[in-house]
Amino acid sequence: MSNARSTRTATTDTSGKRFQRVTPSVAAEIERQLSGRTRDIRLDDELAELFRERAWRQTAKIVRAWMFWVILLDVVTLALNAILLPLHTVSQMLIPALILPPAALVTALAFRRPREPWQQAAFVVAGMCLILLSVALVGVNTGGEFYERHLTIMLFVAVTAIIIFPIPLVWAAMIGGFALSLYLVFQLQNPGIQAGSALAGSLFFACGVGATIVARRTATILAQKTFLLELRDQSRLADLTEANTRLELLARTDPLTGVANRRSMMETLDRFWGTVKPEKNAAMLMCDVDEFKRLNDNLGHAEGDRCLVKIAGIIQSCLRETDHVARYGGEEFLVFLPETGEQVAAHIAENIRGRVEAALLPNPTSSVASYVTLSIGVATLEARSTTVSAEDVQRQADEALYLAKRQGRNRVVARTFPPDGLP
Repeated sequence: MSNARSTRTATTDTSGKRFQRVTPSVAAEIERQLSGRTRDIRLDDELAELFRERAWRQTAKIVRAWMFWVILLDVVTLALNAILLPLHTVSQMLIPALILPPAALVTALAFRRPREPWQQAAFVVAGMCLILLSVALVGVNTGGEFYERHLTIMLFVAVTAIIIFPIPLVWAAMIGGFALSLYLVFQLQNPGIQAGSALAGSLFFACGVGATIVARRTATILAQKTFLLELRDQSRLADLTEANTRLELLARTDPLTGVANRRSMMETLDRFWGTVKPEKNAAMLMCDVDEFKRLNDNLGHAEGDRCLVKIAGIIQSCLRETDHVARYGGEEFLVFLPETGEQVAAHIAENIRGRVEAALLPNPTSSVASYVTLSIGVATLEARSTTVSAEDVQRQADEALYLAKRQGRNRVVARTFPPDGLP
């Protein structure tokens, strides 16, 4: 069963549903099979393994239920015969009838867990042969009117198994062939009929068993077609779900730097302000690249883009798992630090500023330094009041950034709200 799992992957959508997507080679084979006639469907090794894995649970339930019903009917029939028939007749039936329950029970137990296909075939075919032999021997041992009656019952048992069991054609043919062989052998030994009658009866029943096997083949092909259609639909849904996931990610990601975009940050802030208790701390950092226009004018926009990508990576490397960063504008980055106090927020901001400075990214015409620097405004809400919104904290971070610019750039300026609201 491990080979089958390697031919597909699973995609989960936002509602938690899982859709299977098969490999390209399997997908191509599915399309080829479905493009032809239904009666020509033949599953290759990979698809056959997938089909067996998908159908296993239903097949096992049907086989187990049928076996238990056969055991029950055998026991009930013996009990009724013990009441209605002479003791001598019942004793002749007893020994061959006792073959059936253990054979059916072992077969049922064998289908409690998945096995290799050849093992499943061995159990179901061997179990059915013993069951059919048991039914036939009951009539042969008893003789008289029971002889031909039980041979006919034996064929009926074989036909019902072939119809009900969702098994491969070869297995069904083996069961049907064994049942017809038993019927012919025992009828040729039946003293109550001529050999010609035995052959004629066998031919008649062979037509019925053959038609049943053909019906089983048709049912199997239809089941395989349904499986192929479901697998194709599941694969297409998986592709669609993955595409939607990628689009959703693109809609929330800045295409240049790979960090979150402004929309995504707004959703994060709304979620935090809507679900976290008011007494929780929060901090925001508004980061702006100093003299970025001069960098673009002097070194070109391509170098400016590379600079923003590197700065985004530096900021991310300075944050914790619970923190968030987004490209908020052209050269601005907004950092949200949930449940963070003033000292920790200032330390993170200074770490970001220092690491950007240490990176020595070129900005030769900057009035601050010959390399790229960063100004950061920090706004910290030590105890969030219900009157303080995310926009209020962000506005304070903007004002702190403005002060950092006025004071000479390449620095961190922090502002803190009082516990009871805005100043």
